[in-house]
Amino acid sequence: MIRAAESICAVVLAALLMLALPAVSLAAGSETLAQIEARGVLRCGVSEGIAGFSAQDASGRWTGMDADFCRAVAAAALGDPGKVAFIPLRTSARFPALRTRRIDLLARNTTWTLLREGTLGVQFAGILFYDAQAFMVWTKSPVRALSSLNGATVCVLRDTSSEGNLSTYAYANALDIKPLVVGSVDALERAFHDGQCSAATADASLLAALQARAPGGASSVVILPERISREPLGPVVRDDDIAWLTVVRWVLFTLIAAEELGVTRANLVERMRDPRVSHALVPDTAVTNMLGMKPGWTARALNSAGNYGEMFDRNMGSASPLQMKRGLNDSWTRGGLMYAPPMQ
Repeated sequence: MIRAAESICAVVLAALLMLALPAVSLAAGSETLAQIEARGVLRCGVSEGIAGFSAQDASGRWTGMDADFCRAVAAAALGDPGKVAFIPLRTSARFPALRTRRIDLLARNTTWTLLREGTLGVQFAGILFYDAQAFMVWTKSPVRALSSLNGATVCVLRDTSSEGNLSTYAYANALDIKPLVVGSVDALERAFHDGQCSAATADASLLAALQARAPGGASSVVILPERISREPLGPVVRDDDIAWLTVVRWVLFTLIAAEELGVTRANLVERMRDPRVSHALVPDTAVTNMLGMKPGWTARALNSAGNYGEMFDRNMGSASPLQMKRGLNDSWTRGGLMYAPPMQ
C-alpha cells in the first residue's frame, strides 16, 4: 500500500510539474516580441521570388502566401500589417539567417522535418501548405513517367529535402539518375531552359510557378503526375523562445479556424459578436497577457490576411494565375487536412 501511495504521489507531482512548466516559460513573455516592438518592424525571411509564396509584383510589393502570413503576424504583434521587412533568402541561407537573428520569422516554403528541428535549433509553428515533390519536363520530351528518366540528368536545388528525396527515390527504384545540383530557383530555371537537364524536380507548387512563367507558355512544359514525397511547408522560428513560437503558431491556427467558421475579412466585425465565434477565435485574456500581446491580436491577424481560404485563393487558387486546386489544403470539413486545435 505504501509503495502504491508513493507511486500515485509521484504521478500527481509529475502532472503538476508538467502543468506548471508552460506557465513559467510564458510568464516572462517573448524576448523576440520585445525586440520586434522596440525595432518597430518584423523581419521576415522569404524566398528570392516564388509565385504564390513570396514574390515582388511590378510595383515592388511582396505577394504570396508566405508574404501574407508575415503581414498577419506583424498585424498581431505590432498592430500594423505594413510593419514587415521582407528579407529574401536563398535556400542555403534561410536557417543561418534565423539562427543568427538576422530574421525573426522564416516563412519561405520550408519543409518540416525532424532532422531540421533536431539539429538546427529551430521549431516549426505548423503547416501552412501541404505539398509534394514532383518533376517537370518539356512537352516535346517523350518522358511521361519517372521510369523514363533512367540515365537522365535531373536539376534539383541544393540544401533542400528535394535533393535527398531524389537520391533515395532513384536508389529505391534502380534508376540511374544524375542530379545537377544548383544553388537557387533562378539557377534551376536557367539550367532546365538551357537543356542542361532532362527534368527539374522540386515541390509541385514551385514547379507550377515556373510552369506559369515558362518562356514558351505554360503548355510548353508538363508536370508529371507522380509524386515521390510529402512536403509539409510551414513557418519557422528559433527554438529558444516558446512564447514567440506560440504567437506565430496561433496566428496560423486562427486563419485556419476562421475559414471553418465562415469568418472573413468582410464579415469579421459582425461575426465576432457571435459568442460561439469569439470563443473560438479570441484567446483568453490571461494567455494574451502572458504572451505579452495586446488584446485583439487574433482579430488583427484575420483583418490583415483574411481566413486561410481567402489567402489561398488570391495567391494560389481561383483568383491567382496558378489556378491550383485546394486538394489537401482544403478544410477538413471538405476532405482536406486543414484543421486547427481549439483555442479555449
